[in-house]
Amino acid sequence: MIRILVALTGLFALATLPAAAQNPVEITADNFTIDETTQEAVFTGNVVVVHPSVTVWAPTVVVIYGEGGTSDIESFEATGDVRLKTTEQDATGERAVFDPKARTLHLTGNVVVTNASGTVKGPELLVDLETNVSTFTGSQSGRVTGVFTTE
Repeated sequence: MIRILVALTGLFALATLPAAAQNPVEITADNFTIDETTQEAVFTGNVVVVHPSVTVWAPTVVVIYGEGGTSDIESFEATGDVRLKTTEQDATGERAVFDPKARTLHLTGNVVVTNASGTVKGPELLVDLETNVSTFTGSQSGRVTGVFTTE
């Protein structure tokens, strides 16, 4: 199960790798609005974000960028029925927020993470990308559960 949690660190390389490694990111959506005043880019309707290390699907994706323009990502938020998929795992939830400065990924709302070694479900997942520590948290809406495949 450690592989599930560590592999999540690759999920949001999405917002930092394009600038550092010049990896292409392709975003498709039904609609796209960019507001230069608020430095906000909003993609709505069947949004698909494809990066070499992860694909993200969501009804809405909002990207807040800094003074450096669209390559200076301050936050990335996907909402609705969010799905994040890498070659080794699949994660779903209702909201995913990546904060590049804090180096965290916060997935909330009926979180399910699945890979070859099992499935973990819970109301909330916080991944610290700096320390590679992932924490599933229970709440009044449910406990954390895991089903693991033994070898």
